[in-house]
Parts: sequence; C-alpha cells; structure tokens
Amino acid sequence: LQKFLILLHVTTCTIIGKTLMILFPNAMKRYILKLGEKSRMNENPKFSYENWGPTFFSFKYLLFVLKVKWKRLEDEAYEGHPAPNTPVVTLSGEARHLSDFMRDNRPLILNFGSCT
Repeated sequence: LQKFLILLHVTTCTIIGKTLMILFPNAMKRYILKLGEKSRMNENPKFSYENWGPTFFSFKYLLFVLKVKWKRLEDEAYEGHPAPNTPVVTLSGEARHLSDFMRDNRPLILNFGSCT
C-alpha cells in the first residue's frame, strides 16, 4: 500500500510539473534554479540549467524518484520494532547486510564518526 501511495504521489507531481514546464517554461526555469541555489548547485562553474533542467519531470526522473523513495521505505526504523537490515559495504568493497555481522546473542554496536 505504501509503494502504491508513493507511486500515485510521485506520478501526480511529475505530471503536474511537466505540464507547468510546458505551459510556463520561464517560470519553471526560475523555480528550478532557485532550488539549485538552496543546494548551492549554482556555485559550480560547470553548472548549466540547459544540461539538466529539461530532465526534470521526465520519465527517467519519475523512475529515479520512485526508486529512491521505495528504497527509503526499507530503511525506516521504528521504536520497539526490529532494526532494518540495511545494506553496507565493507572496507574491502564487499556488499553485506548488518545482520551478517551479528554473532550469537552478542549485541551489534554501530559507531559512526567523521574525519575531516
């Protein structure tokens, strides 16, 4: 049911966005460029709206957004429920899942850090 609702929402947004791009191309260009400012994408000297702007609200865009949103459904954790078995990559580049690192009844502890 969640995937169907996401499909309905993303498809509706894509259809509306594509329609607005056709009816009001300049206004949509300004809107998309304003979104790019928030992510500081416009600071990139190689940034060009003409290279990627028209891909907004395309079929490929729809498929990409669906893939990301459906994948995020698997990563949600809820208090009192089992943790998601998230895919991870080892230092050697091997794809594994968190449950692969559990041993007997020992708790699995994840420690996140940052090095800048």
